[in-house]
Amino acid sequence: MPMHGDLERIYADVLARNPGEREFHQAVREVLESIGPAVDKHPEYADAKIVERICEPERQIIFRVPWEDDRGAIHINRGFRVEFNSALGPYKGGLRFHPSVLLGTVKFLGFEQVFKNALTGLPIGGGKGGSDFDPKGRSDREVMRFCQSFMTELYRHIGEYTDVPAGDIGVGSREIGYLFGQYKRITNRYESGVLTGKGLNYGGAQVRREATGYGCAFFVEEMLRARGESFDGKDVVVSGSGNVAIYSIEKVHQLGGRVVACSDSSGFVHDPKGIDLDLLKEVKEVRRERISAYAGERGGDATFVSGRSVWEVPCAVALPSATQNEIDEADALALVKGGCVAVGEGANMPTTPAGARVLQEAGVAFGPGKAANAGGVATSALEMQQNASRDSWSFAHSEERLRDIMTGIHARCFETAQEYGMPGNYVAGANIAAYARVAEAMLALGLV
Repeated sequence: MPMHGDLERIYADVLARNPGEREFHQAVREVLESIGPAVDKHPEYADAKIVERICEPERQIIFRVPWEDDRGAIHINRGFRVEFNSALGPYKGGLRFHPSVLLGTVKFLGFEQVFKNALTGLPIGGGKGGSDFDPKGRSDREVMRFCQSFMTELYRHIGEYTDVPAGDIGVGSREIGYLFGQYKRITNRYESGVLTGKGLNYGGAQVRREATGYGCAFFVEEMLRARGESFDGKDVVVSGSGNVAIYSIEKVHQLGGRVVACSDSSGFVHDPKGIDLDLLKEVKEVRRERISAYAGERGGDATFVSGRSVWEVPCAVALPSATQNEIDEADALALVKGGCVAVGEGANMPTTPAGARVLQEAGVAFGPGKAANAGGVATSALEMQQNASRDSWSFAHSEERLRDIMTGIHARCFETAQEYGMPGNYVAGANIAAYARVAEAMLALGLV
């Protein structure tokens, strides 16, 4: 889709002001290519420079994180928190601990988070953070010392009415526990709502661990229903084997689909009879081993393929749930050739622009991450709600709330795409619906 002329100028300015940040550039371009019709329909947004303001974070925080390992050696990492937009509520978004984390990575994730959070309909703004620290191979005590040092700086920038971080890649319940403990120690406040993804025994919410994967499956179910189809009897391929992938697999199986392949960074397993979820959880969540161990123990027709793309396995539904830009043009062509009819992005921006174009031109129902994987942040907002009221909901009630939210997100995307003359284009529907909601709030709040 060609970009609106005024938006081309804004995009050129984004490139000039943020050199070298390719993922951020990609995320901005994907939005600006979609929202031209909304810009034409609402000239008041242009007068107020809404797009320019949305593309510039309200605050970017970078800090040093010194810590000591078990041998007494000192390490220095870099911490980030990008508080992107708070027009709809306190900044909300995860923390990522991974060696690949740079400022541009965090800005891309934070920008996406603004739109994702707007689509939920909940009162939360967008932000993101993290560090180039790698928790893999580190002892619990090393991770604790790093988290305490990280929070010793971060605590002054967050709060339940200001900025509410959560987990992301490399930040699970262990890391959230250490971070919350240090926040409580420094502030002398048991402010449960300052972090989400907490353990159930100290303010966490049911379904939070499962939420992103479950929500993605619910969204794809709605896309299939809009086409008069369902998961019943369909082969599904899921990339990754972490939290999002595992719980996508679990919910797909409950909805009648059969996941026949999943992966990790070493390769993928193909199990034509359907992934044994209990074994996968044992291998990845308990023993933290490579995915090849699954094939070795599963036996039968299950095979491990090293160093190749999981997208070569034919499927009707694909759920990319690992990391950004994992489906390129060649992968997308392989999916189309293999009979894929729907793709739901469980990860953040896992499809390259060329890959997304191939899928959309082939008529594949394509659910972008800002819509399809919004279940995680939606359930984080529900955790905030429970913390604020000193309440705790059942698993069944929490899952029903999640399903309602994902159904609502699908409806917003679907109906907005139709309203703007692009039926079935979930990318345009998601971007325009989210942009309009944030823009209206920014107009109401004035030039701030």
